[in-house]
Amino acid sequence: MTIHSETKPRILILGAGAIGSFYGSLLDAAGADVSVVCRSEYDAVSTGGFSITSRKLGDRTFRPAQTLKSASDYQGGPPDYLVVSVKVVEGTDRAALIRPALGPDTVIVLIENGVEIEAEIAEAFPGHELISALAFVQVARTAPGKVAHYAYGDLTFGNYPSGISERTRRFAALLETGGIRCNLTEDVSTARWHKCMWNGVFNPISVLGNALDTGHILGGAEGDALVRRAMQEVAAIAAATGHPLPDELPSQLVEGTRKAPAYKTSMALDYENRRPMETEVILGNAVRAGRREGVAIPVLESLYALMKMVERKLESEAASTSV
Repeated sequence: MTIHSETKPRILILGAGAIGSFYGSLLDAAGADVSVVCRSEYDAVSTGGFSITSRKLGDRTFRPAQTLKSASDYQGGPPDYLVVSVKVVEGTDRAALIRPALGPDTVIVLIENGVEIEAEIAEAFPGHELISALAFVQVARTAPGKVAHYAYGDLTFGNYPSGISERTRRFAALLETGGIRCNLTEDVSTARWHKCMWNGVFNPISVLGNALDTGHILGGAEGDALVRRAMQEVAAIAAATGHPLPDELPSQLVEGTRKAPAYKTSMALDYENRRPMETEVILGNAVRAGRREGVAIPVLESLYALMKMVERKLESEAASTSV
């Protein structure tokens, strides 16, 4: 691979919302040439950059090298790394968004939610190295161009379908220079099932409870029991797909969540703000994998069916208000 500058790698962030702008600011702080594609906040960001508040890392202003409305507008040659942090909702053609900015040696980095999300991109761009990354972070957009980082920030990632390349190690070194810890894994698919055990359970329950926070979800014995049953089903699916998880993981996740300050999941925030929710990649893909592998998953199937009912209700409400 040809890196355009050994000291200043070129990075393009596709989808500079809270997640993309936060990690983009860390790469910028590490000395990379970081540009962003952001449509809805283009005016605010092109004028003043991103204002990011963080008690852990310190407040900062991140001014992208280029602020773009489309990846096709990127100037100066292709990026060394194309970081994709768009929400994976129904109707999003990620390959079409990615294609205009790719050069022959561009590494694609997915910082997105969900399980079994990589195959679509790997099949569309078989000649490109693909890094799959999971963010463990509490961060939110508070206004156009303004992002609040509340806690955590670690990334777990590796090459898809497996391995850790030198270019992956270099990307990790940049992020760690920027101030966060990176956990590299040879088996990123198992890491995604690990995260699904939390995301695929707490996210839908939070929505179905009308934007419950984690404290309310675990506040009674009934909620605790429901969470644990659903997590056991995720574990059964993961094992059936060849990615077994530790037996103690459900208890570790529940107790860790109980000890942390109560907060609303990303899907609960999307629900409250009537934004599209990542139901399919966070929960639907897990349900489909369970069905494919012949695993009994009555709790997850119930949560998924109820989430689809909620989505249809929201779509109906949106249609009626737009008339």
